[in-house]
Amino acid sequence: MKIHVVFYSTFGHVHQLAQAVADGARSVNGADVKLFQTAELMPEEALKKSGAMVARQAFSHVPVIAADELAEADAIIFGTPTRFGMMAAQMRNLLDQTGPLWAKGALVDKVGSVFTSTATQHGGQETTITSFHATLLHHGMIVVGVPYLENGISTMEGISGGGPYGASTVTGPDGLRRPSENELGVARFQGKHVAEITKALVQGRK
Repeated sequence: MKIHVVFYSTFGHVHQLAQAVADGARSVNGADVKLFQTAELMPEEALKKSGAMVARQAFSHVPVIAADELAEADAIIFGTPTRFGMMAAQMRNLLDQTGPLWAKGALVDKVGSVFTSTATQHGGQETTITSFHATLLHHGMIVVGVPYLENGISTMEGISGGGPYGASTVTGPDGLRRPSENELGVARFQGKHVAEITKALVQGRK
């Protein structure tokens, strides 16, 4: 079974979550997991001004996905930072190119899942993920979140992202906070959970 982890990251937080998600998915026997990023839309000058160029070097080797490559996977786990309570334009740009896949039903019955990051605790993690789900449902995908079997989403010890909709992290307004071990643990659980469900679906269709 093939699992694509597709992310957009500006300062590396979502990339760190994506790596953890991929690690979790790889822990399931038979999972062929590939990491992809979306195309960048910001001008290079704007990236330099924001200070993002250095952080982005950590994942510059990750291939940029084309929309038609989404159809190759049995499951797709998407990661995007929040932009005012919604997905980033770079991720929206990728999804807006999937009309031909929708017309063919190419993503129907594939598993879809989402994770995110915000600058603040109440910065739109839930709205970003749940609004993202609308696109997945239009494609006929099977949406998977993070059940409360994962204790990390119930922690009351300090600041932590992660909820029933998907893994997440809080970066802080200055972006200096990195994903905590609890947040990475939720991300790993999400990847494993998606892979296990996908494996069961793929085997059941044979």
